[in-house]
Amino acid sequence: MEPKMESNNLARWHRALLEQDHDLLREILDENVELHSPTVGTPKLGRDLVHFILTTVFDVFDDFNYHREWVDSDDMALEFSAKVGDRNVKGVDLIKWNQEGKIIHFEVAMRPLRGVQALFEEMNSRFEKAGLT
Repeated sequence: MEPKMESNNLARWHRALLEQDHDLLREILDENVELHSPTVGTPKLGRDLVHFILTTVFDVFDDFNYHREWVDSDDMALEFSAKVGDRNVKGVDLIKWNQEGKIIHFEVAMRPLRGVQALFEEMNSRFEKAGLT
């Protein structure tokens, strides 16, 4: 069996996330990227807001690890685990890329509910401190 080759987009995503390269993250987000979060009901739109949200989440999560990854052309599903405070969470990042190598759609599904609630509380606190609520 041939080893699975990591796509260029996936490699850039990993570099942005694992190395906390905020400039690279901004570079790979499309200007009109759409983010669907498990903590809010409406999508968040635009590079600046999505960049702020993702960099904040990266800061909130402890012990973040990807476990399984599915890549189908420009679509990816990445299973992860992390801690939010003392809560363990599991989730899936669904990422869609355009032909220019930019993320146009990012959706997160996460469980359990108490972990999602802990994330909501921490993110809401950080949004308030940043004057975004």
